[in-house]
Amino acid sequence: MSDLIHADHTFHDFRLESGEILPEVTLAYVTRGALRPDGRNAILVTHGYTSGPRMIEPGVASSEGAWSTLVGPGAPIDTDRYYVVCSNMLGSSYGSTNAASIDPRTGKPYGSRFPAITVADIVTAQKRLLEHLGVSHLRAVVGPSYGGFQAFQWGVTFPDFMDGIAPVVTSPRPPASDRVAGLLKWFAPDPNWNGGDYYATGGVEETATRLRIDTLTRYGMADSLAAQFPDPAERDAALHRIAAAWAKVFDANSLFILGRAMEGYNVSAAFDRIKVPVLYVLSRTDALFPPSLASDVMAELAAAGVDATYFEIDSDHGHLASGADAAKWADALRRFIHKLEAMGRS
Repeated sequence: MSDLIHADHTFHDFRLESGEILPEVTLAYVTRGALRPDGRNAILVTHGYTSGPRMIEPGVASSEGAWSTLVGPGAPIDTDRYYVVCSNMLGSSYGSTNAASIDPRTGKPYGSRFPAITVADIVTAQKRLLEHLGVSHLRAVVGPSYGGFQAFQWGVTFPDFMDGIAPVVTSPRPPASDRVAGLLKWFAPDPNWNGGDYYATGGVEETATRLRIDTLTRYGMADSLAAQFPDPAERDAALHRIAAAWAKVFDANSLFILGRAMEGYNVSAAFDRIKVPVLYVLSRTDALFPPSLASDVMAELAAAGVDATYFEIDSDHGHLASGADAAKWADALRRFIHKLEAMGRS
């Protein structure tokens, strides 16, 4: 597509919430549409834990499913009218600085020495990217799963920089499970693991593939593949192919970097900082972020004076519903964007 751009941006001396400074940060990103001269017609789409910025690209799947029906000409996130940006998170594995990156101070991969980051660090790095691109204000921040963490965090950290946020299949708090301890149960027994410094020991791709199969099964991928592969053996083979392809490109250390950031994430106590409307979307069959979360989250938002709307996707696709059943919540997203426009914000 003529308006689709893949690029990256590098900046220097990025101070983390911990006080530590990353000497060099690169963020990879994808954009669609055109930015107005005033820089105010932009929408930021934030991706999930193990997916990447190509989720806004037509025909490209991610762990949340392809968003090609949600982003594009005439779509709810309309690229005829909006400049849409999706950046790979700091610490992730699709072109941005992570543990496999070379630390310019040592000339070696960071590995286990990559500094602890927070979700606030992730969105602050995104803001640096947006400023570089000429974006002065966002119409909305929209994202699923870990992308929803980012959407909530944007509303708290930069409350005046957007007109609205839409956190999808997500929560203002992390899932109850101990993410990093669970990951260690998979990787620590791998003879190549070496405490996360495996770049010279052969890598941990086989373990990452097995973990990915387990994760996608829990997210509902096997059920989503049933129509295409009715035979269980063919379905299992397809699931293995998907998982193995992911494990070839996603660095296992990113699971730990982002997992630790997730464990420290909780914005519910700061809801009073959110100044803009919220569209909160969950999936009827999501085991990770079940719809039972909605009553407490919506009550907390209301108590903080936030204008919040809830929508539940009637989907059998579990945590993958935002992409796999995009049509079932597309109108809710379209109405939300129109609401922000009608509020008269430039």
